Amino acid sequence: MTTTYEQGMSMLRSHFGDRADAMVEKLGKISSDFADINVTFPFGQLYQRSVLDQKTRELLAIAAITCLGAGTPQLRLHAYGAMNVGATKDEIFEVIIQMIAYAGFPFATNALIAASEGIDDWEHEQD
Repeated sequence: MTTTYEQGMSMLRSHFGDRADAMVEKLGKISSDFADINVTFPFGQLYQRSVLDQKTRELLAIAAITCLGAGTPQLRLHAYGAMNVGATKDEIFEVIIQMIAYAGFPFATNALIAASEGIDDWEHEQD
């Protein structure tokens, strides 16, 4: 049986590919406890639940980060992850457009730019 951490890393890799290990390593250099919690809680527990599919979970993450207005690197990563689990560019952009009503134009504009960069990264790797 795998540990929650191993399950979390597996889920992270399914969404973010090699970026998962780089992200966890970067966080671990700052705080190993934070890196562990970042893997085990969202990806080892929440993302393991079966009620929502992984595409929906990534689209929800994009919506939430858009409304927070301060997670540009995370939004870029989650847009990449959303593409990796089957979301389309149009779906990602539509989620951000919807968030204009809740977060306002400045946050949605920044989110759109960050998401576009994450999608570009994903598309370049597909070539």
